[in-house]
This record gives sequence, structure tokens and C-alpha cells, in this order.
Amino acid sequence: MPIRTRFTTWRPLATAAAATAALLATFLAPATAQALDGTGPRESRPVYSYENAVREAVWVDTRLDGDGDGRTDRVAVDIVRPREAARKGRKVPVIMDASPYYSCCGRGNESQLKTYDADGHVVQMPLFYDNYFVPRGYAFVGVDLAGTNRSDGCVDVGGRSDIQSAKAVVDWLNGRGTAYTSRTGTVKAKAGWTNGRTGMIGKSWDGTIANGVAATGVEGLRTIVPISAISTWYDYYFSQGAPLYDSGPDWLSNYVDSPDARARCAAVQRKLVDQAPRTGDRTPLWTERDYVKDARKVRASVFLVHGMQDLNVRLQHVGPWWDALAKNGVQRKIWLSQTGHVDPFDFRRAEWVDTLHRWFDHELLGYDNGIDREPMADIERRPDQWVTSKSWPPRGTSATTLRPAKGASPGVGTLGLTRAKGTETFTDDPALSETDWAARIDTPTPDKAGFTTGTLTRDLRLSGASKVTVTATPTTSTAHLSAVLVDLGPDTIRDYAASGEGITTLTDRTCWGLSTTGDSACFKETRAKTTAVDHTVVSRGWADLGTYADAGKGVPLTPGKAYTITLDLGATDHVVPAGHRLALIVAGTDKDLIDPPSTRPTLTLDLSRTSARVPLVGGASAFAHATKGADRAVPQEAGARDGVRAPRTAHRVPEGGR
Repeated sequence: MPIRTRFTTWRPLATAAAATAALLATFLAPATAQALDGTGPRESRPVYSYENAVREAVWVDTRLDGDGDGRTDRVAVDIVRPREAARKGRKVPVIMDASPYYSCCGRGNESQLKTYDADGHVVQMPLFYDNYFVPRGYAFVGVDLAGTNRSDGCVDVGGRSDIQSAKAVVDWLNGRGTAYTSRTGTVKAKAGWTNGRTGMIGKSWDGTIANGVAATGVEGLRTIVPISAISTWYDYYFSQGAPLYDSGPDWLSNYVDSPDARARCAAVQRKLVDQAPRTGDRTPLWTERDYVKDARKVRASVFLVHGMQDLNVRLQHVGPWWDALAKNGVQRKIWLSQTGHVDPFDFRRAEWVDTLHRWFDHELLGYDNGIDREPMADIERRPDQWVTSKSWPPRGTSATTLRPAKGASPGVGTLGLTRAKGTETFTDDPALSETDWAARIDTPTPDKAGFTTGTLTRDLRLSGASKVTVTATPTTSTAHLSAVLVDLGPDTIRDYAASGEGITTLTDRTCWGLSTTGDSACFKETRAKTTAVDHTVVSRGWADLGTYADAGKGVPLTPGKAYTITLDLGATDHVVPAGHRLALIVAGTDKDLIDPPSTRPTLTLDLSRTSARVPLVGGASAFAHATKGADRAVPQEAGARDGVRAPRTAHRVPEGGR
């Protein structure tokens, strides 16, 4: 969506008293009507008091007994909603964030926790959602996932307990579930104040829960806004059998479990160990945590946000989910940034708040504000410079087969449209990463095989997910492979490998909504953290060669035998500009991004059976035009700059405290 000129930044009022005084005149006027027929207003207004909002807690029955104590688990639900609407009998929609982080780790860039008063009612709800949307006629609901904070049960890392503990709340909001006014009491609580129209939002694990609940097809969930979210948990821990982390879901569960849950959830922890083997085999545990397979059930619209350099929840979580939603006709919108694992509130704040406001107004209040007719995709081309795409991937995008060929030096080949013969050989070196390979793309090294186009004469746009098919002969019984697409040429990009993953947090604050003494709507500003590079990694993929025949189960390899496998690379949207080159690198272990195999194999590539299927806008014709008359000479510049630093050791926690 294009940057719009109509939004205004919310400016802080000096005190809570000043905020109340400023709203008095508004309260004397009729509240904004919430028409659902498209003839009403185009924007909700802050006509309700935030300071006087109803703050309450209920415990929703999940109908599960995850901790095995003989009682069904109840999950804690903290609610902030406009008091005036309730007094006038106006039912309001709900914005909901179901999270495991409300007490253990914090939410947002400032790691905010829930805080409570003496009666157990929430005082500080993390993030700006309640401050901004409650005055505009929404309720905000913060759900503690089962096993966390004030909820019963156990964390099962994306499984039935996680998803059901959030789905049960949507059911209750729509009159189909049971809730109580206390954790152990018998007094029931009704949700008569809501119309049941619910939108779920959240970053990382929170957004993952939104994906999972949407994939149940639950009635009443009208939209989800998953930010840097997982779509299948297997792909969080493995990439086609290659392990991405040196731990499994049991570590993550233990990290967020409440102290009570740690004491009673040993059986769940044991299951997470036994049914998630480090071999990378797909087991029923992973099938249960695959939301892509259930995309046909999704009724909610989806506004997806992801960083194209997110090396925590990687881009493999975007392409399959997005494509499955498209296949099933789900209304979709997407933002793709240059950042790593970062919330849009911290890389495009004013535009984000404005767009999210309009999205929820359209999806939950039914306002005909035109957001559904605007471009589907916003893409960050350079730091803080955005473009739009009417559809994504854009029409005219075609998967084009690019083929590697031998060059004048070993391991330094060419990339084009013509099938070639010959072989290239490399030896796995777990001490090196994709940035090491790219920095020495034009130098023969024993650790990688690199292939480049000539210098492009026209821009070349990649949009979507690529696949790289490799036929390789290993010298040992185990082997891991990496395939990387690289834009070779100078640029300034967000420094996604540094602390902050592309942002710098400042000391100044801006305010987004209304504040109370215990819950400020003012947050630290950020700016883009940039770096000058000579190459940019565009997309990546990894695999255990032992999964060549079955992506769900690896087997030992026979040394000296050739195997063919296709690696799925993460989705992206990137323009390789004229004057740059496009490169394909095939290598072994990508340091800090996958774990090495048990051996250090040498692999021989059969170039006649190795290729990359790359989604190019304009297809093969665009590639041919961009490389016509291309100069094969390697560009040399005085004082050549390196690429970004090697990625930091991968996070173990999807949220990472931000």
C-alpha cells in the first residue's frame, strides 16, 4: 500500500487529566456509528475514555486437561474495553493477542510485561493496541496461553493446547464457550459486551497462534495479523532434515512455562523430547503443528508482515502459507521489510498504525475505507523506501530455470539459461557462512561452488520463492547442503545481522493512543540501522541430502553415489539492479544458520542436473534481456566493502524479547 498523506501522528497529551478534559466535548456528541453495510463512517474516532475503561479478568474453560490434574484447564484472559459503549448497550469488536510472553519475557521492543492491581485487574497491557483502539470503540483482549502467567495447563509449542487455549477464547466471545470470574471459582462470566467479531494480532509466537487458530476455521475470527510468524513448526526447527537449532521444542516450552506449569508438566516435556527427534524426521508431533495443511479451513482475512532478512522465523514460513491461502481464496495483504525479526511498529511506525487502524476498521467494523482496493503488497526496497505491488507476486512473474556452468577457474562458474555439462567440487567447512562465500564469489575456494551472471544491463526483479535442484555425489554417509542467491554489487541496506536486526532504538518517545498512570501509550522511537555492502544475500535454503527420497525421513548416504534433491529457498522480493550481478552459491554447512553433519563430506555437483527455479517478473524473457551483452568481467572497486557481518547465532526464542 502506498504511503498515504492523510494519516496524522497521535501527539501525547500532557497528563491523564488533560486527556480526560480534551475528550469531554467529544463525549457530549453521539459516538461514532458502527455501520456494517458500507454506508457509515470511514474511520473510527477516539470518542471513548481509556482511563475509565472497564478492566477485568476472566478464565475461559479450554475443555482440555493438559497437565493431567483431573480438571479442565482454564486460561486467563485480561480485557480492556470502553465503559461508555457498555453503558449504552453498544457491542464492540475485539482485538486479541494470545501470547506466552506476558510474564516471562515481555512484549515489544521494550519488553513490557502485564502488571496488575490489588484486585487482579490488568494495569499495564503491553504494546499500544489497547491505548489506541479502546478509545476508538474496540475491546482489547490479552490471552495467557495455557501453561503461562495465570493460566492452567502446559505449553506444548504450537500444538493442540496452544491453539485450543486461544480458540476457546474466540468461542467464548461468540457465545459458544464457558468462562469464570476466577481461576477456580464457579461464577460464570458472559461476553455480552461484544459482537463476537474478533481480530487476532501478534509477533512471532503470538502471530503463530493467530495462524493456528485461523487454520481451525473457528467462527467469529474475522481477520488475523501475523507478524514474523511460524506457519509450520517443523520448519522452525529443521529445513528438509537439516537442524536449525541445537535444541528442540522442549527447551522453548520450559523457557515460557510458569513456575506452576514447570512443576506439573513433565509428561508434556517428555513428549516434546521423544516425538521431536534431532534426526529431523517428520513425526505426528510436527503434523499436528503444520497449519499450512489446514489452510482450506481459514475463514479470516490475513494481513501478513515479515522481514525478508528474518533469520529466526525464516522466509520459508511465508511462501507456502501465502500460496495456500491464495489457493483457497483468502483475502490477503502483505508487508515485506528489509529487517530481521522486527515488528513494523519499530520500522515504519506512523504508516503501520494508520494502516492497521484502517484494516481493523474495515474487517471488524465494516467501514468501506477502500483498504481492500489498495495494492496488496508493500515492499521495502531500500531503508525506509517502500514500493507497492497491486498483487503479490505480481502478474507476469514466472519461475525461470537458471543453469550453472563451469568457468575458467574451479568453483567460479557462470549462470544462464543454457544447460551445461561438467562438475564442480567443494568440501563442507562448518566454520564458514553465506557471507564468507559471497565475499569470495570470484575467488576459487574449496568450500563452495559459485555461479554468476554477467553484469546486468537491466534491472531484474525476483518475487516469490525459489527452488534449487542439486545432483551431488558425497564422499561420506552424511551431508548438509545450502543454496544461496546473492545480489553482487554495492548497496546500502538495513544491517539485519547487527543487534536490533535493522533498527536502532532511540531515547525520544512518541505516543500512540491515550495513557494512564500505569500504562503509557508513549514508546521509544527507532531509526533504520544501515550498512554499506558489496553484496546482499537475497534468499537461502538448506537440506540434509539424506532426505533426497523422502522429505520426512533421512537415510544414510552411500559414498560415491549421486543423489538428487530440491532445496526450497525462502520467499523474497528483490530487484537486482542494472550494473549488478546475480549469483547462485551451492555449499555445505551455513555457519550459525544450520548445524553441521556428523562428517565433513566433499561433494561433487553434476552441473547438467543442477538448476535454480527463480521467480522472475517477466520470466525468462526478462532474464535474457537483462543479461544480453552482459560483461563477464568481474567489477573491481577501490576499497571494496564487505557484505553484512555473518548472522548472529540464531535465536532460540521466536520472540527474542521484542
